[in-house]
Amino acid sequence: MNITAKEIRNVAVIGHSGEGKTTLCEAMLFNGGVIDRMGKVEDGTTLMDFDELEKSKKLSVYTSVAYLIWKGVKINLLDLPGFYDFEGERHEGLAACGAAVLVIGANGVLPIGAESVVEYCLKLGKPLIIFINGMDKTNADFAGTVAALKEKYAGKLATIQLPVMSDGKMTGYVNAIQERAYKFSTQGPQEIAVPDNLKGYMQEMQASLMETAAENDEILLDKYFDEGKLSKDETVHGIRRGIATGNVIPVMAGSAAQNRGVINLLDEIVRYMPTANERKNSLATDLSADEIVNVHCEEDGAFAAQVFKTVYDAYSGKMNYIKIFRGRLKTGMTVYNSNTGVEERIGQIFTLKGKKAELVTELTAGDIGAVNKLTSTDTNHTLCAVGTSLQFDPIRFPRPTISLAVNSKKGDEDKTFAGFKKMLEEDYTFAVEKRADTGELILSGQGEVHLEMLAKKLKTRYNLDVTLSEPRIPYRETIRAVASAEGKHKKQSGGHGQYGHCKVRFEPFDGEFAFGDEVVGGAVPKQYIPAVEKGLKECLGHGVLAGYPVTGLRAVLYDGSYHDVDSSEMAFKAAAALAFKEGLKNAKPVLLEPVMKLKVAVSGEYLGGVMGDISKRRGRISESAPEGNITTVVAEVPLSEITKYATDLRGLTRGQGKFSTEFLRYEEVPPQLADKIIADNK
Repeated sequence: MNITAKEIRNVAVIGHSGEGKTTLCEAMLFNGGVIDRMGKVEDGTTLMDFDELEKSKKLSVYTSVAYLIWKGVKINLLDLPGFYDFEGERHEGLAACGAAVLVIGANGVLPIGAESVVEYCLKLGKPLIIFINGMDKTNADFAGTVAALKEKYAGKLATIQLPVMSDGKMTGYVNAIQERAYKFSTQGPQEIAVPDNLKGYMQEMQASLMETAAENDEILLDKYFDEGKLSKDETVHGIRRGIATGNVIPVMAGSAAQNRGVINLLDEIVRYMPTANERKNSLATDLSADEIVNVHCEEDGAFAAQVFKTVYDAYSGKMNYIKIFRGRLKTGMTVYNSNTGVEERIGQIFTLKGKKAELVTELTAGDIGAVNKLTSTDTNHTLCAVGTSLQFDPIRFPRPTISLAVNSKKGDEDKTFAGFKKMLEEDYTFAVEKRADTGELILSGQGEVHLEMLAKKLKTRYNLDVTLSEPRIPYRETIRAVASAEGKHKKQSGGHGQYGHCKVRFEPFDGEFAFGDEVVGGAVPKQYIPAVEKGLKECLGHGVLAGYPVTGLRAVLYDGSYHDVDSSEMAFKAAAALAFKEGLKNAKPVLLEPVMKLKVAVSGEYLGGVMGDISKRRGRISESAPEGNITTVVAEVPLSEITKYATDLRGLTRGQGKFSTEFLRYEEVPPQLADKIIADNK
């Protein structure tokens, strides 16, 4: 088809895990003739959840793309993961889309995760439709679910259809604007008379929708005040305008699994969702002029696109998913990567249907597709016409919030590290590092499931087996008193012997380590003093309590003795080590723990629970700053108490809380906890 931007809708399908997002995509693709039968998530047969990791978990892990043609309009569907751990994938998908469909269950409550999705879409100005799913289930509560939504988003919701119920299940719907009713059938929706018991509700909905439409257009508002009503076309226009500005959120209902209400949803996507050329906030930096410009979605303009996702395909190799903002991308074109300053030649161009990549020769402005085998192009990079130099703002990815230690087979450590580093090209929400203080390889990400999936991906792609465990807390040891100790290393085994003798005073120090020399009269010759210092430094890695590194120590060499023949650097190093062990034992050694600055942003309804939980974690709250309905709590908390805080905070706040941590300092561990840590290490 000769598709233009006016005939493209880019729609993200989003919601919490288990609400039926992928099943809804499956139903839409079936109705659009893309697939001849609907697959099932539990059977691993859906078009969108095609990765083996997704099939094993029975949940969406990656953003997947497919398109259908509906009433002459190309609808690009992006099925986004709903589980918290894959928030980065959601950010990628929403960056490419001009609108979203939020899928929630008909349970009579505002479901977990729904608030964050709505708030995120409102913040980004993404038009949104809410689809209440599961209306085929016994005791499906449409009215209760709408009431819960209205309580949270009063004034924004527009219920544009009313379900027709029979025996507790949805069998059809009433379209209030059209003043028509339909029943579901295997041949599609069939028109019926509006049920008598719903006529009153329909009239209330009509009045409400007219009022909503009028509030979003000044001309319509004047007419509504003068005449008290609007025409059907005027109502649709006003609601569409309200959707585009984020002032109106339409609500629909159906059953994705039973393919009920899905055709109506497709109709409303075409009718209400913005076209690709109506997308707002397509801002970029013109690097040549150092100014911000608005990139209009024009088919005949200079080419400009952004890579919003990168994947590695077993057959096609590296694939960059791209959103075309302006112009056309054609096979054989040379484009300029403004992030790397490198020109790239476009080989193959694809449209996507799940894992199936269909070869095309061109993509136009507003469309979504993929290109392969670009050597210097990654996620967030801007591709533009040669001779131009645009750069779109990067997609913002969440920082890692949880860390686990990676345990690999002996000899596989370097391969494991390299494998994870390679996977960073596809996933910007995790990090991997070799921690010097504990010697562990640390994998950090968005949650335990995220890290588990990364480990499985490493096995699938590189055949490397690893296990994950809680990382060691990087405790430290220090002293609280002054103590002196004598170290004497004396050994005779025929021929030259070994002799080193030093007396060292150990003192608390405001810093890492300091060495002093107070030797007089040549008791320790100058050539051996550096050996004493070196011997003490080598001991700092293993304290006397639990073997943790020592900090906050000043060691002063003040006396000793030597032998003209048997003394050596090695002997004085050994003597220093003996003095170190003895001296620290008598200098009131204590265990130190890292203390973090914890910042938590949470809505008012969860504030009390979060603050109480911080106190239970030995936290000290230093600040509480409200801004609207969100309060930011700042506290100092020991690292050992928040190793899995990402998971715990989600439970406390129904997924609404956000947090960040930053290292502050080391503090002494309370004696009762220190005793346990020391005992465990011994």
